[in-house]
Amino acid sequence: MANERQVARFGPFKDFIANAVRDGDTIYVSGQVGTDSEGNLAGEGDLAAQTRQAYANVAEVLGHFGATMDNVVDETWYVTDIGATMGNVGELFGIRAEAYGKNPEVAQTMIQVSGLVMPELLIEIKCVARISEAA
Repeated sequence: MANERQVARFGPFKDFIANAVRDGDTIYVSGQVGTDSEGNLAGEGDLAAQTRQAYANVAEVLGHFGATMDNVVDETWYVTDIGATMGNVGELFGIRAEAYGKNPEVAQTMIQVSGLVMPELLIEIKCVARISEAA
């Protein structure tokens, strides 16, 4: 049974995308953004608030599979303004460390994109996590 594909689908966008898919011991988390469980934006023009909310969403999605941020092995940040992101990298990586509860030991990529699914979004965080087959 552990090798059967499991899908987490909840929240305001559940009719459009799965939040994550678990296949064996790997969880593929769809890009999480700075909106809450009702679809409300965490902060208009506030990259820090949106980053904090996106990480909270990642943690919630992982929880559906009994996983935590400790299980993340790879993450990608999609940002709409790399200059603003790098200009605030200390604060943003502080939020990242808070989300992980430590300085994370994960592979990380940051990519600038021309836009996200909603024009007011500034960041989207996509992760891959690994868990024990017994989980």
